[in-house]
Amino acid sequence: MEFLYTALPYRVTFGAGSSRTAVAGELEALGLRRVMLIAAEAESALADELSAPWRDRVAVRFSGVRPHVPDAVAEEARRVAAEHDVDGLVSIGGGSTTGTAKIVALTTGLPIIAIPTTYAGSEMTPVWGLTTAARKETGVDARVLPRSVVYDDELVATLPDDLAVASALNAMAHCVESFWTPASNPIVRLMAGEGVRALAEGLRGIRGAHRDAARERLVYGSFLAGMSFAAAGSGLHHKICHALGGAFDLPHAQTHAVVLPHVLAFTAPAAPEVAARLAEALGVDDAVEGLRELGREAGAPRGLRELGLTEAQLEEAVGIVEAKLPIEHPAPVDRAAIEGILRGAFG
Repeated sequence: MEFLYTALPYRVTFGAGSSRTAVAGELEALGLRRVMLIAAEAESALADELSAPWRDRVAVRFSGVRPHVPDAVAEEARRVAAEHDVDGLVSIGGGSTTGTAKIVALTTGLPIIAIPTTYAGSEMTPVWGLTTAARKETGVDARVLPRSVVYDDELVATLPDDLAVASALNAMAHCVESFWTPASNPIVRLMAGEGVRALAEGLRGIRGAHRDAARERLVYGSFLAGMSFAAAGSGLHHKICHALGGAFDLPHAQTHAVVLPHVLAFTAPAAPEVAARLAEALGVDDAVEGLRELGREAGAPRGLRELGLTEAQLEEAVGIVEAKLPIEHPAPVDRAAIEGILRGAFG
C-alpha cells in the first residue's frame, strides 16, 4: 500500500449553539480586529444575531453574494475589503457566501472564519470558483482555505426541505467522487464512506419525527464530505456541474443532486469495488439504485429540465464539458459518454 495524504491546517468547532459561543474566541485566537462580515441579504437577520457579541470587530458588511461568484461580485467584494482595511473575513451562509470570502482571500491572503448554514462543504476545501463570461473557472490555493470553521446544526433548522435535500446530496457528491479521483487514497475513502453513511441516515430522517438528530447527521456528513473533497480533488462529476452552473446559471446544489446518480451509473461498471463500498455505506444492495431511491424518497429534483436547462442548451453543455477533456476517470470519458450522462440527467 502506497499513498500520499496531506492534512490541511484548519480548526473546526462542532456542536449545537457553537455559532453563538465560539466565534469571538476564534477571532481572538487569530488576532482579528477589523473583519468584513459576508452574508447574503437573506441571512441578514441571522448575521445580526450571530455577530452581536463581536460587533465591535466588524469594520464592514458585504451582502452582494451571488451563486457561482460572478467576476463583478468578486471585484466589488475585493474593493470593499481594501477600502475598509480589513484584517480578516467572516462568512455566514452557504457555499456561495463561503465562495465570495474565498475569492477575496485569493488575492489578499486574508484569513477566513466560515460559519456554514447549508451542507455545501466548501468551507473545508482550498478550492475557489469564479465565473467570467458564463464560464466557471476553479482552482486550488491554500490562501482560500478557511482558518476556522464553526459547525452548528441549529443554523440549518430553517432550511426549506427542498434546499436541505439538494444541499445534502451536493455533499453526497463530494463523498462519492472522492472514491475515484486520481488523488484518492485509503484515508480519503474512510472519511468519504463515513460521510455517505451519515448523509444517507440524515436524508432518510429529514422529514420525520427526529429531524434534529437528522440535521446533526447531515452537518457531520457534510463536514466529512468537505474534508474528503479537499484531499481527493474534483473529477468528472464536478467538472460537469461546474460547467452547467457557470454557463447556464443553474442552482449549484440542485445540479449536483440531479447529475450524481447518472455519473455513478456510468462509473459503477468500471469500479465494482467502489460501487460495493458505496452500497454498504448507503445500506443497500445496489449503489446506483440505492442512491436513486434515496433521492426519490427525500424529494430531490428529478432532472436538469426542471432546473431550467432547455433542450437547445443541452448540446452546448455537452460541448462545454467536452472541452475539458481529457478527464481521468475509472471509465473512459469521451463526447459520447458526456452526452449520455447529460441526456440521462436532462429528464
